Amino acid sequence: MNATIGTFFMKNFLKKHPIIVLILGLGLLILLQRTVIMPLVTEVIKSDAFLVDSKDQGSQLPVATEMTSIAFMHCNNYIKSELDSEASVTFADKPIKAWSFGNYQFLVNADIHIADESGKMATKRYVCRITYDKGDDQEGVMDFDNWTLVGLSGIDGL
Repeated sequence: MNATIGTFFMKNFLKKHPIIVLILGLGLLILLQRTVIMPLVTEVIKSDAFLVDSKDQGSQLPVATEMTSIAFMHCNNYIKSELDSEASVTFADKPIKAWSFGNYQFLVNADIHIADESGKMATKRYVCRITYDKGDDQEGVMDFDNWTLVGLSGIDGL
């Protein structure tokens, strides 16, 4: 009998006060997140679960290293291979800026000069994100097959 009275009370309470039930439910969810979920997330962040041990240290500032130069060369070679064979392109000698994110991930910002059908030169600025897949093993840096082009922007049609 008591279970029937409790069920009747809850149904009537839910019908008459849905906002209070919603607020109580949200409060319970917030409490659960603060006391259970966030401490677990904090422990995972503190652990070494996402730590990658690499000789390549990242930098917040643009850098000019041998690896950024090789990354620049591979970006240029990829662009040249993807453009029409009739297109005339000229690459800059060095990138405008290049960043090493660490763990052999690079971002290259550079200019390219592309001649259209009429011979008019247009300068395009592009950004290339590229990763060296072999990590600390530097033997294959000149082989494009050991690199992954993550993204390229700034050049139409690629």
